[in-house]
Amino acid sequence: MDTNELKFLLKLLGFPNYRTGLSASAFSSFKGKDKICRDLSDRELVDYSREIATVKILPAGQAVLTLEVGQLPITDKELKVLEKISKASGKIAPSKITSLKAGERDTILKTLSERGLIEAEQQLKKAKGEVWLTERGIEYLRDDYNPNKSSNPVISQELLGNYVRFLRKTLAVKSETINTLPPVKVESSVETIDDEEILLIIEKLDRELGTENYLPIFHLRQKLQPPLSRDELDQALYRLQKSDQIELSSLQEVSAYTPEQIDAGIPQNIGGSLFFITVDN
Repeated sequence: MDTNELKFLLKLLGFPNYRTGLSASAFSSFKGKDKICRDLSDRELVDYSREIATVKILPAGQAVLTLEVGQLPITDKELKVLEKISKASGKIAPSKITSLKAGERDTILKTLSERGLIEAEQQLKKAKGEVWLTERGIEYLRDDYNPNKSSNPVISQELLGNYVRFLRKTLAVKSETINTLPPVKVESSVETIDDEEILLIIEKLDRELGTENYLPIFHLRQKLQPPLSRDELDQALYRLQKSDQIELSSLQEVSAYTPEQIDAGIPQNIGGSLFFITVDN
């Protein structure tokens, strides 16, 4: 690991949940930060928000365009997007598809890509993209990282402080996890909340706030963070969605909410963040 990559990781340790916007001023001094981010992601130490950079039609997509209207396996809007892509001589940027709003367009492109009708090349998200430390990154910095004496990087007091706090926190958690003392019933100081309790809280908040089964996620974060971390709550919502107990949907009209409330959504690699929770009755 070179010096810039190490400093990038140590800088990331200074943010809540080791996650922040890649455009944060803290990273302004890093030259080639996008490359640093990609290289660290290739080693699974960080991950970042992605968006579609270019698309091109595949043979399966060309075949769909030859079908009769009644036989088409796609919607009218998806068909128009596919036709637009087919007219390009090669790859085309999503921005060239101007007939739809960006969020709806990106959702359609994701759907067409998942069906194998187009090839979508992804890149680091330019607007409001985030970068975060992965579980592998946490393990690496806690257990595996060894300074290279030959490189002798100069680390600031700020970055050293970030690393010290990180080690104190993660090593304490690891120590509790691997404790081998005989089992003793101990009252935990940390409140645990299971998925069913979270579902009940969602329903209660929806009733209290009158959001008509369309609860913005930021209300739930205000209620449950802490004791839960942002990632723990995100994973719980994904589990509830997978078990068909809730649905998560994106925000189309942003003017009604503050930037902080919008940032409380769950970022997606393609399209807007997941913002609303709907309980499946």
